[in-house]
Amino acid sequence: MAKDNGFLYVVATPIGNLDDISQRAIDTLKQADWIAAEDTRHTGRLLSHLGINAKTLALHDHNEKQRAAGIIQKCLAGEHVALVSDAGTPLISDPGYSLVRQCRDAGVRVIPIPGPCALITALCAAGLPTDKFHFIGFLMPKSQQRQNQLADIPAGVGTIICYDTARRIKDTLQDVVVVFGPERELVLAKELTKTFEHLEYGTAAQIAAWLEADPQRCQGEMVLMIAPTPKAESEVSDAELSTLKLLLTELPLKKAAALTAQIHGGKKNALYKVALQLSGETG
Repeated sequence: MAKDNGFLYVVATPIGNLDDISQRAIDTLKQADWIAAEDTRHTGRLLSHLGINAKTLALHDHNEKQRAAGIIQKCLAGEHVALVSDAGTPLISDPGYSLVRQCRDAGVRVIPIPGPCALITALCAAGLPTDKFHFIGFLMPKSQQRQNQLADIPAGVGTIICYDTARRIKDTLQDVVVVFGPERELVLAKELTKTFEHLEYGTAAQIAAWLEADPQRCQGEMVLMIAPTPKAESEVSDAELSTLKLLLTELPLKKAAALTAQIHGGKKNALYKVALQLSGETG
């Protein structure tokens, strides 16, 4: 009799506080034949804390596509594999997409074991709108790349959420001002679920000043959240706003507003007001 296929379990693990792991996740890791880990040494410390002695294999950005075939073979042979990342939910700005996609295509059942996720943890405590949000993962390493990345986000997507590094966060705040203006409300969440967990609220300048006040604050993992487009811009359509943002990278405010109005048949004065908000000017 043919052996039943094994499963691929996608298991969320703590982002800081080890007590946040669920009993279901613990049971799954105990019962798995293999644990595919982003960093086997890092995961080894978690497994040791949980008293789990399991076989592990490395699956990270550099070997995922090649390693996936072997994992699928294990599942098709009846073995169960648990996929974990260093922290949080696999695939969310972490490896695993290629493996899950290939497992799906090969007929291997993929079972999610939900749990911690930094972006959701940050958003639920930020006091920003949660009915719509747009997650863009890690921001690009260079300033112009980040500005382009932020400027390409369509209007009307709700709260914008991104991950950033402590080394780049101050530069990122300056880029946010370039793209969204100096008055946009931001929330910076750092060290979530850890000893020095903190959420700082304010404009880019206010948050930058908070970071500057103590060098120790500019450490650890960071989630940056950007409030949705202010209501004052609501009379401008999403299409107009996207065009305006693009033109503002090359043209003066009045020209950009006038050309946007001409393209979309909109109101030049309303577009000019939005252009002022986007550029951070007044008048």
